[in-house]
Amino acid sequence: MSGALPKDPGAAKPRSPIVQKLRRSEDLLNLGILALMSALPLLEIVGRKLGGRAIPGSAGIVAILTLWVGFTGAMLAARDGRHLSLSTGVSLLKGKTAQAVRLFRLVVGAAVTAVLARSAYLVVLAERETNSSLPFGVPMWIALSFVPLAYLVVAGRLVFEGLETWRWRVTAFGAAGLVLVAAAFLGEDSAEALRWPLLGLVLLATGLGAPIFVALGGASLLLFWADGTPIAAVGAETIGHQMKSPVLPTIPLFTFAGYLLAESQASTRLVRVVRALVGSLPGGAAIMTVVVCAFFTTFTGASGVTILALGGLLFPILLKEGYPDRFSVGLLTSSGSIGLLFPPALPVILLAVVAKIPVDRMFVAGLLPGVVLVLALASYGTYVGVKEKTTRIPFDLSEAKSALWAAKWELLLPFLILASFASGLATVLETAALTAAYAFVVEVFVQKDVKLSSLPRVGSECATLIGGVLIILGVALGLTNYLVDAEVPAHALSWVEDHIESKYVFLIALNVFLLAVGCLMDIFSAISVVIPLILPISEHFGIDPLHLGVIFLANLELGYLTPPVGMNLFLASYRFEKPLGEVYRAAVPFLLILLLAVLLITYLPFLALAPVEWVFGGLPEAPPIKF
Repeated sequence: MSGALPKDPGAAKPRSPIVQKLRRSEDLLNLGILALMSALPLLEIVGRKLGGRAIPGSAGIVAILTLWVGFTGAMLAARDGRHLSLSTGVSLLKGKTAQAVRLFRLVVGAAVTAVLARSAYLVVLAERETNSSLPFGVPMWIALSFVPLAYLVVAGRLVFEGLETWRWRVTAFGAAGLVLVAAAFLGEDSAEALRWPLLGLVLLATGLGAPIFVALGGASLLLFWADGTPIAAVGAETIGHQMKSPVLPTIPLFTFAGYLLAESQASTRLVRVVRALVGSLPGGAAIMTVVVCAFFTTFTGASGVTILALGGLLFPILLKEGYPDRFSVGLLTSSGSIGLLFPPALPVILLAVVAKIPVDRMFVAGLLPGVVLVLALASYGTYVGVKEKTTRIPFDLSEAKSALWAAKWELLLPFLILASFASGLATVLETAALTAAYAFVVEVFVQKDVKLSSLPRVGSECATLIGGVLIILGVALGLTNYLVDAEVPAHALSWVEDHIESKYVFLIALNVFLLAVGCLMDIFSAISVVIPLILPISEHFGIDPLHLGVIFLANLELGYLTPPVGMNLFLASYRFEKPLGEVYRAAVPFLLILLLAVLLITYLPFLALAPVEWVFGGLPEAPPIKF
C-alpha cells in the first residue's frame, strides 16, 4: 500500500520563520544533490565522446550521492509525517486514547530508528579503520557519517513532528533513549529472552501506524541481536548494497523527471492529444483516461500521485461526456496504478535490483503485459461508452496536429529512453540522467510551466518518496539476509516440493498469495522482502525470473484496488469526496477485469519473454541462487 505518502495527522506544522528557513535550506540541499547526481553521468557521456572519462571515480561519487539523497528523503518524509505505513483506522481515534496510541508508536519508531543509527555508526567506525577514500582524497568514513546522523534526525522528527506538546516529546525521547542504552549494554542472554516480546511490540506499533521501515528494521535488529550477530550487520547491508548497486541511482533521477512532469501542464497537453486522437471513438474519454494515467504513473512511480494530480482534471471530463459517476470513480481509481509495468517505473527498477535481473531486460519484459492491462481497462471503457451512449468528439485533423505539436516534447520522452537503451550510447544510469535533464529543460525553459523558485519543493516531493522507499529497501536487506542465514527460503522450497507438484497449481497459489501481499504491504516493501523468498521456488518450477517479476508487479497492482485496505481506494475516497464503501463498489468491476488480465499474463509467459528474446536475441542467464 504505497502512493501519495499521506501526512501523519498528528504531525505538527512549523511555527516560526527560523523553522521555515531551515526547511527551505534542507530542500535546497536535497535539490543540489539531485542536480549533482544528474550532472555527473552527463559529464561521463561528454568525456567518453572526447576520448576519456570526464571525472575520475564519478561512479563512487554517484553512489555516495544516492545514499545521501535516500537519507535526505527519509529526513524529509519524517519532517512532513509521510513515511510509508499501513493504512489503519487509528486516525479515527480521539482524545486520550489517540494520544496514547500515537505516543506508543512514536516511542517504538524513534527507539528502533535510534538503534539503526547505532548500527550505522558501528559501520562508520569500521570503515574509518580501512583508510579508504573517495576521489580527491576525501575519506570514505566522512561521507558515510551522514547515514547515522540522518537516522538520528529521523528518530527526533518522528517524535517532534508527531507530538504537539513538550511534555509528550520529552517522555518519548526519554523512553527511546532508554531503549538505545539498553541495546548497547544488554547481553545475549537478555536478547534471547526479550526477542519475541520486543518483536511483538514492534509489530503492534506498525499495526498502529508506525512507519513500515520500523517493522523491517526492528525485526532485523532483534533477530540478529538474539542470534549473537552484531547489529552492525544491518547497517552494513544498508550501506553496502546502496553503494554497490549500479542501478539504484537511476531511481531518484527517473522519479525526479516524473515529478517535474506532474508539476507542469504536461497532463493538460497529453489529455488534449489523446482526446483529439481517440475522442471520436466509442468510449474515447475512458480510453484517454487510461492512457494518460498510465503515462504519469510510469514516470512518477506512485499511483497516488496520479489519482491526486489528475483526478480533478479527468473526473469532470468523464461526467460531462456522459459516463456514470460510479464508473468514473472506479476507472480513475484503477487507472492510478496501471502504468507500473512500463519503463522507467520505480517498482520495475527496484525489482530488478532486488532480483539481480538486468534492468533493461526487465523494462522490455513489462511492455506487452503492461499493454494487456491498459487494453483491458480501455475495452471496458469502450463497452460502457457504447452502453451509455456517451458524447463523442468528431475527429478534427487540425486540432490533432495542433495538440501533437503542443505536446511534442513530452511525447518524445519515452522514445528518448528507449533509444538510449537500444542504441547503447548510454548506460542505464546515463539514460536516467538524460531523462531528468530533458524533463528539466523542457518544463522549465521550453514550456516554462515550472518556475525555478518551485524546484526545491518539487525536489522535496521527489526525495520524500525516494527516501521512504530506499530506507525500506536498506533495512529489508538486513531482514532478508537473516532469513537466508536461517535457511527460510530452503525450508519454504522443501515444503512446496512436498505439497505442490504442478507448476500451474503453484502459479495459482502465487496469485492468491501476492494478492494478499499487495493488499497488506506497500509494493516497495513487498519487493524487498518477498522477492528473495519466492525466487528459489519459482526457479524450481522453471519460471523465468523476468516472467516472475512481471507476475509479481501485475499482482501487486491489484493490491492497490483490493478492499478493504488497498491504498488507491483511500486516495480516491479523499480525492473525489466519496464514502469509502461507495469507492469499494465502484472499484470491484475493474478489479475483476484486471484480475482476468493478470491471470492471462501469468499463464502466457510469452507475453513477457518473447519481446525480450526479440530485442536482445535471447534471455539472460539467471544468476545462481544461494541459500
